[in-house]
Amino acid sequence: MIIAITNQKGGVGKTTTSVNVASAIALMGKKVLLLDMDPQAHSTISTVTNPEKYEKSLYDVLMTKTERLEDIIVRSNIPGLDMAITKISMAKLEPSLAGEFDGHFRLKDALEQLRGKYQYIFIDTPPTLGLITLNALVAANYILIPIQSSYLCLEGTDDLLETIEKVKRIANPNLKVLGVLITLFDKRTNLARDVVERIRKVFGAKVFKTFISKSVKLEESPAYKESIFTYAPNSIGAEQYQKVAEEIMHRAKN
Repeated sequence: MIIAITNQKGGVGKTTTSVNVASAIALMGKKVLLLDMDPQAHSTISTVTNPEKYEKSLYDVLMTKTERLEDIIVRSNIPGLDMAITKISMAKLEPSLAGEFDGHFRLKDALEQLRGKYQYIFIDTPPTLGLITLNALVAANYILIPIQSSYLCLEGTDDLLETIEKVKRIANPNLKVLGVLITLFDKRTNLARDVVERIRKVFGAKVFKTFISKSVKLEESPAYKESIFTYAPNSIGAEQYQKVAEEIMHRAKN
Protein backbone atom coordinates (compact mmCIF):
# COMPACT_ATOMS: atom_id res chain seq x y z
CA MET A 1 0.00 0.00 0.00
CA ILE A 2 1.64 3.23 -1.19
CA ILE A 3 0.18 6.53 0.00
CA ALA A 4 1.42 9.92 -1.26
CA ILE A 5 0.78 12.82 1.12
CA THR A 6 0.41 15.80 -1.19
CA ASN A 7 -0.69 19.40 -1.39
CA GLN A 8 1.11 22.02 -3.44
CA LYS A 9 0.51 24.61 -0.70
CA GLY A 10 3.23 24.83 1.91
CA GLY A 11 2.63 24.90 5.66
CA VAL A 12 -0.37 22.58 5.67
CA GLY A 13 1.19 19.83 7.77
CA LYS A 14 2.41 17.36 5.13
CA THR A 15 5.55 16.39 7.00
CA THR A 16 3.85 16.36 10.41
CA THR A 17 1.17 14.11 8.96
CA SER A 18 3.64 11.89 7.11
CA VAL A 19 5.79 11.28 10.19
CA ASN A 20 2.96 10.77 12.63
CA VAL A 21 0.61 8.56 10.62
CA ALA A 22 3.57 6.42 9.55
CA SER A 23 4.68 6.21 13.19
CA ALA A 24 1.21 5.33 14.43
CA ILE A 25 0.85 2.46 11.98
CA ALA A 26 4.39 1.23 12.71
CA LEU A 27 3.58 1.20 16.42
CA MET A 28 0.61 -1.02 15.61
CA GLY A 29 3.09 -3.64 14.42
CA LYS A 30 2.96 -3.03 10.67
CA LYS A 31 6.02 -2.85 8.42
CA VAL A 32 6.20 0.81 7.41
CA LEU A 33 8.51 2.86 5.20
CA LEU A 34 8.49 6.65 4.90
CA LEU A 35 10.05 8.12 1.74
CA ASP A 36 11.18 11.73 1.94
CA MET A 37 10.76 13.28 -1.53
CA ASP A 38 10.93 16.91 -0.34
CA PRO A 39 14.28 18.66 -1.03
CA GLN A 40 13.86 20.42 2.32
CA ALA A 41 14.34 16.96 3.88
CA HIS A 42 12.15 17.75 6.87
CA SER A 43 10.95 14.17 7.34
CA THR A 44 14.54 12.98 7.28
CA ILE A 45 15.74 15.66 9.70
CA SER A 46 12.79 15.00 12.01
CA THR A 47 13.37 11.26 12.36
CA VAL A 48 17.04 10.41 11.71
CA THR A 49 20.05 11.35 13.85
CA ASN A 50 22.89 12.90 11.84
CA PRO A 51 21.48 12.10 8.37
CA GLU A 52 24.43 13.94 6.82
CA LYS A 53 26.67 10.99 7.70
CA TYR A 54 25.00 8.92 4.99
CA GLU A 55 26.73 9.31 1.65
CA LYS A 56 23.79 8.58 -0.63
CA SER A 57 20.11 9.42 -0.61
CA LEU A 58 16.91 9.03 -2.60
CA TYR A 59 18.26 11.43 -5.22
CA ASP A 60 21.02 8.98 -6.11
CA VAL A 61 18.52 6.13 -6.48
CA LEU A 62 16.24 8.14 -8.78
CA MET A 63 19.10 9.48 -10.89
CA THR A 64 21.14 6.28 -11.28
CA LYS A 65 19.33 3.06 -12.09
CA THR A 66 22.18 0.94 -10.74
CA GLU A 67 21.63 2.36 -7.23
CA ARG A 68 19.26 0.31 -5.08
CA LEU A 69 16.54 1.86 -2.95
CA GLU A 70 17.12 -0.59 -0.12
CA ASP A 71 20.71 0.67 0.21
CA ILE A 72 19.62 4.16 1.30
CA ILE A 73 16.91 3.02 3.74
CA VAL A 74 17.86 3.59 7.38
CA ARG A 75 16.24 2.83 10.71
CA SER A 76 14.62 5.97 12.09
CA ASN A 77 14.50 6.99 15.75
CA ILE A 78 10.84 6.02 15.74
CA PRO A 79 10.12 2.41 16.72
CA GLY A 80 9.37 0.24 13.69
CA LEU A 81 9.67 3.03 11.11
CA ASP A 82 12.19 2.84 8.26
CA MET A 83 13.21 5.97 6.34
CA ALA A 84 14.29 6.46 2.74
CA ILE A 85 16.32 9.58 3.37
CA THR A 86 16.76 12.61 1.19
CA LYS A 87 19.10 15.60 1.04
CA ILE A 88 19.10 19.04 -0.55
CA SER A 89 20.48 17.37 -3.68
CA MET A 90 16.88 16.29 -4.40
CA ALA A 91 16.35 19.85 -5.66
CA LYS A 92 18.50 18.93 -8.69
CA LEU A 93 16.20 16.06 -9.69
CA GLU A 94 13.70 18.01 -11.79
CA PRO A 95 16.24 19.76 -14.07
CA SER A 96 18.30 16.57 -14.26
CA LEU A 97 15.35 14.44 -15.42
CA ALA A 98 13.78 17.05 -17.67
CA GLY A 99 13.23 15.48 -21.07
CA GLU A 100 13.94 11.92 -19.91
CA PHE A 101 11.28 9.63 -21.37
CA ASP A 102 10.92 7.73 -18.08
CA GLY A 103 11.31 10.76 -15.80
CA HIS A 104 7.88 10.30 -14.21
CA PHE A 105 8.42 6.60 -13.52
CA ARG A 106 11.74 6.58 -11.67
CA LEU A 107 10.20 6.20 -8.18
CA LYS A 108 7.72 3.55 -9.29
CA ASP A 109 10.53 1.52 -10.85
CA ALA A 110 12.70 1.88 -7.72
CA LEU A 111 9.87 0.72 -5.46
CA GLU A 112 9.59 -2.53 -7.40
CA GLN A 113 12.73 -3.60 -5.54
CA LEU A 114 10.77 -3.52 -2.27
CA ARG A 115 7.69 -5.43 -3.41
CA GLY A 116 6.25 -7.33 -0.46
CA LYS A 117 8.73 -5.98 2.10
CA TYR A 118 6.50 -3.25 3.55
CA GLN A 119 2.78 -3.21 4.30
CA TYR A 120 2.57 0.58 4.14
CA ILE A 121 4.77 3.04 2.26
CA PHE A 122 4.16 6.76 2.80
CA ILE A 123 5.63 9.46 0.57
CA ASP A 124 6.21 12.98 1.88
CA THR A 125 6.15 15.30 -1.16
CA PRO A 126 7.29 18.90 -1.74
CA PRO A 127 4.84 21.83 -1.94
CA THR A 128 4.84 21.86 -5.75
CA LEU A 129 3.21 19.97 -8.61
CA GLY A 130 6.46 19.37 -10.45
CA LEU A 131 8.27 16.22 -11.51
CA ILE A 132 9.07 15.10 -7.95
CA THR A 133 5.41 15.12 -6.93
CA LEU A 134 4.42 13.49 -10.22
CA ASN A 135 6.82 10.63 -9.45
CA ALA A 136 5.01 10.13 -6.14
CA LEU A 137 1.57 10.16 -7.79
CA VAL A 138 2.62 7.71 -10.49
CA ALA A 139 3.99 5.31 -7.85
CA ALA A 140 1.12 5.59 -5.34
CA ASN A 141 -2.09 3.64 -4.85
CA TYR A 142 -3.64 6.51 -2.89
CA ILE A 143 -3.23 10.20 -2.27
CA LEU A 144 -3.91 11.84 1.09
CA ILE A 145 -4.46 15.60 0.96
CA PRO A 146 -3.81 17.67 4.11
CA ILE A 147 -5.67 20.99 4.03
CA GLN A 148 -5.15 23.73 6.60
CA SER A 149 -8.36 25.17 8.04
CA SER A 150 -7.59 28.70 6.87
CA TYR A 151 -9.33 31.25 4.68
CA LEU A 152 -7.23 30.38 1.59
CA CYS A 153 -7.39 26.62 2.21
CA LEU A 154 -8.88 25.70 -1.17
CA GLU A 155 -6.59 27.94 -3.22
CA GLY A 156 -4.90 25.74 -5.80
CA THR A 157 -7.11 22.73 -5.09
CA ASP A 158 -8.40 22.74 -8.66
CA ASP A 159 -4.82 22.47 -9.96
CA LEU A 160 -4.11 19.53 -7.66
CA LEU A 161 -7.27 17.68 -8.66
CA GLU A 162 -6.56 18.36 -12.33
CA THR A 163 -3.04 16.95 -11.91
CA ILE A 164 -4.44 13.83 -10.24
CA GLU A 165 -6.83 13.31 -13.15
CA LYS A 166 -4.01 13.72 -15.68
CA VAL A 167 -1.89 11.15 -13.84
CA LYS A 168 -4.85 8.75 -13.82
CA ARG A 169 -5.40 9.18 -17.56
CA ILE A 170 -1.77 8.90 -18.61
CA ALA A 171 0.25 6.88 -16.08
CA ASN A 172 -1.65 5.52 -13.07
CA PRO A 173 -5.33 4.74 -13.70
CA ASN A 174 -5.73 3.11 -10.28
CA LEU A 175 -4.74 6.21 -8.27
CA LYS A 176 -7.45 7.16 -5.77
CA VAL A 177 -7.94 9.99 -3.28
CA LEU A 178 -7.87 8.25 0.09
CA GLY A 179 -9.06 11.29 1.96
CA VAL A 180 -8.72 14.94 2.89
CA LEU A 181 -7.28 15.70 6.33
CA ILE A 182 -8.10 19.03 7.95
CA THR A 183 -5.04 20.30 9.83
CA LEU A 184 -4.14 23.21 12.12
CA PHE A 185 -7.77 23.35 13.21
CA ASP A 186 -8.80 25.84 15.90
CA LYS A 187 -12.27 24.94 17.10
CA ARG A 188 -12.53 28.21 19.05
CA THR A 189 -12.95 30.31 15.91
CA ASN A 190 -15.99 30.72 13.72
CA LEU A 191 -13.69 31.01 10.70
CA ALA A 192 -12.28 27.52 11.22
CA ARG A 193 -15.77 26.05 11.42
CA ASP A 194 -16.83 27.94 8.29
CA VAL A 195 -13.75 26.68 6.46
CA VAL A 196 -14.58 23.08 7.40
CA GLU A 197 -17.99 23.49 5.80
CA ARG A 198 -16.38 24.86 2.61
CA ILE A 199 -14.01 21.90 2.47
CA ARG A 200 -16.86 19.44 3.02
CA LYS A 201 -18.85 21.00 0.19
CA VAL A 202 -15.96 20.31 -2.18
CA PHE A 203 -14.83 16.88 -0.93
CA GLY A 204 -17.88 15.42 0.85
CA ALA A 205 -17.26 12.01 2.41
CA LYS A 206 -13.55 12.17 1.48
CA VAL A 207 -12.95 14.43 4.51
CA PHE A 208 -11.55 12.47 7.45
CA LYS A 209 -13.74 12.33 10.53
CA THR A 210 -10.87 13.41 12.76
CA PHE A 211 -9.29 16.86 12.45
CA ILE A 212 -5.76 17.74 13.57
CA SER A 213 -5.77 20.66 16.00
CA LYS A 214 -3.10 23.31 16.34
CA SER A 215 -0.62 21.93 18.86
CA VAL A 216 2.62 23.13 20.42
CA LYS A 217 3.59 19.51 21.11
CA LEU A 218 3.27 18.62 17.42
CA GLU A 219 5.51 21.57 16.57
CA GLU A 220 8.10 20.62 19.20
CA SER A 221 8.44 16.88 18.57
CA PRO A 222 10.58 17.10 15.36
CA ALA A 223 13.24 19.05 17.26
CA TYR A 224 13.72 15.98 19.45
CA LYS A 225 13.55 13.61 16.45
CA GLU A 226 10.47 11.93 17.88
CA SER A 227 6.93 11.32 16.77
CA ILE A 228 4.11 12.70 18.87
CA PHE A 229 3.57 9.19 20.26
CA THR A 230 6.88 9.12 22.13
CA TYR A 231 7.29 12.86 22.71
CA ALA A 232 3.82 13.53 24.13
CA PRO A 233 1.88 10.25 24.14
CA ASN A 234 -1.01 11.66 26.18
CA SER A 235 -1.47 14.79 24.09
CA ILE A 236 -4.43 15.65 21.92
CA GLY A 237 -2.14 15.46 18.89
CA ALA A 238 -1.27 11.84 19.66
CA GLU A 239 -4.93 10.98 20.13
CA GLN A 240 -5.93 12.63 16.87
CA TYR A 241 -3.16 11.12 14.74
CA GLN A 242 -3.91 7.69 16.19
CA LYS A 243 -7.53 8.04 15.05
CA VAL A 244 -6.43 9.27 11.61
CA ALA A 245 -4.06 6.30 11.25
CA GLU A 246 -6.87 3.89 12.11
CA GLU A 247 -9.13 5.58 9.56
CA ILE A 248 -6.39 5.37 6.91
CA MET A 249 -6.05 1.64 7.51
CA HIS A 250 -9.81 1.18 7.28
CA ARG A 251 -10.19 3.25 4.10
CA ALA A 252 -7.21 1.62 2.40
CA LYS A 253 -8.76 -1.82 2.87
CA ASN A 254 -12.04 -0.85 1.25
